[in-house]
Amino acid sequence: MSTDKIVSELQKTNPSAIIELFTLTLDNTLHGATTTYRFHAGTSLKDNGDIIWAGDTYTKFPVEAEGFKYGKGQLPRPTLTFSNALGTISAILLTVNGVTTGNDLTGSTVKRIRTKAKFLDAANFPSNINPFGTPDNTAEYKQEIFTIDRKSAENRTVVQFELAAAIDLAGVRAPKRQCTRTEFPSIGLITG
Repeated sequence: MSTDKIVSELQKTNPSAIIELFTLTLDNTLHGATTTYRFHAGTSLKDNGDIIWAGDTYTKFPVEAEGFKYGKGQLPRPTLTFSNALGTISAILLTVNGVTTGNDLTGSTVKRIRTKAKFLDAANFPSNINPFGTPDNTAEYKQEIFTIDRKSAENRTVVQFELAAAIDLAGVRAPKRQCTRTEFPSIGLITG
């Protein structure tokens, strides 16, 4: 992963667009499979569809992600809201619930991957040429990894999940440390 290229691109007068991608990976012990679903909420310039990043295809799918901002003294608890108009997410939930009734996607890992259009694979563009720059699948922001904590809504139109950091889940303790909200003001470390 090369964040130097991302920083350099952000400092330009007219940087290319931020591309946001997601992976959702099932946990074998909870869901009976390690299937990985890849999706994004935008479109590509080629065929107005899926995006290819680092050789993997991310399916165009209506999803809204919010709440990734870190606050003072607390970890973010972002939400992913999927369109359920075609029943795609409900179908995945039914498949998973067939293995472990009532578990839904709780415990699945969600990765948020962000890069710039300049670094996307050439296969995303007409004539397989990236008009914004040179493809580079190592140029990305630091990946954010969360676990699905709970399903907060499911109906005919949407399915919403609340995410949590791995150490922010119920019953998880940092080894031999108690984490508190008290911080060192000069360096922003959490005391333990």
